[in-house]
Amino acid sequence: RVAITAGGQSDDKTPADATAADANVVADATAADAATADATPADATPAADATPAPVVIDTAQLASQLTKEIPSLEQQIIAPTEDAGPEIKFKLVYNKQHYDIVMGENRTVRELKDHIEKLTKLPRAMQKLMFKGLVKDDTKTLKGLKIGKNSKMMLVGTTMSDLVAVTTKPTVAEIAETGTSAPKKEPISKQTLHKKVLDKGKPDDIMPGLLGVKHALPSTPLNGMCNKTGGKVRLTFKLEEDSLWIGTKARTEKIGMSSIRNVVSEKIESHPEYHMLGIQLGATELSIYWIYWVPAQYVDGVKDAILGKWQTFF
Repeated sequence: RVAITAGGQSDDKTPADATAADANVVADATAADAATADATPADATPAADATPAPVVIDTAQLASQLTKEIPSLEQQIIAPTEDAGPEIKFKLVYNKQHYDIVMGENRTVRELKDHIEKLTKLPRAMQKLMFKGLVKDDTKTLKGLKIGKNSKMMLVGTTMSDLVAVTTKPTVAEIAETGTSAPKKEPISKQTLHKKVLDKGKPDDIMPGLLGVKHALPSTPLNGMCNKTGGKVRLTFKLEEDSLWIGTKARTEKIGMSSIRNVVSEKIESHPEYHMLGIQLGATELSIYWIYWVPAQYVDGVKDAILGKWQTFF
């Protein structure tokens, strides 16, 4: 073949000569790559056995940072409703505390949440309001929700500081101290008083119990349970009246929820889908009214309705 050199002259080369030339070009390029590799600094690639530095998390700083990321009340001020309408007075329950709320019936849920943030320091974005179910529409008015005089509304929410504290893992020393600080307490269900009731077995007409789920209270009473004498018990929640009705065959007791001191529960070991539930009506544990065979899925709902604190389900 004929090759034209840089000077414009032709040069005859055989196929063997061309192949040799190509081989020389490849060899030169390989040598150049090797030289470039040798010029790379030795510390450009980290050592294989290098151990990353431990990360230390300041939980207080984390809580502060997360709180700042939530729009504050001052950052998102909205114009108040021009015509607030007639005032209504109702109760708000949060963390066992009762707040008296007085607002015009034309005020919106958004305005109510802004007011609640001032009272409780709980950011509006972290609030869940419960009134005949979860209040989902922030544009709805109090009148639209049918909130009347002496109605009761529950507030659900966790502050960022509490959330960080819960999710922070305890140290080994704290775990060891907790494990050795007190002897293990005997389950309530093993005590003679309760064992006699439970040994009679599960009632035939009991409501189905479910494990691993949490349900809101049904619109109908909880029934089919029994008390310490074996008599049938039903629980009716009158949230609009802030009262609990405990009904038996003989009578129905109407109890104001604000007068109930505490609610305790424990699963029944032989039937973990059911709990025994204690409602403390007085100052001491002797005043606890025990109810047996409460379906597990409703236990938290019962506590929330009485104590006004949403625990895990929102």
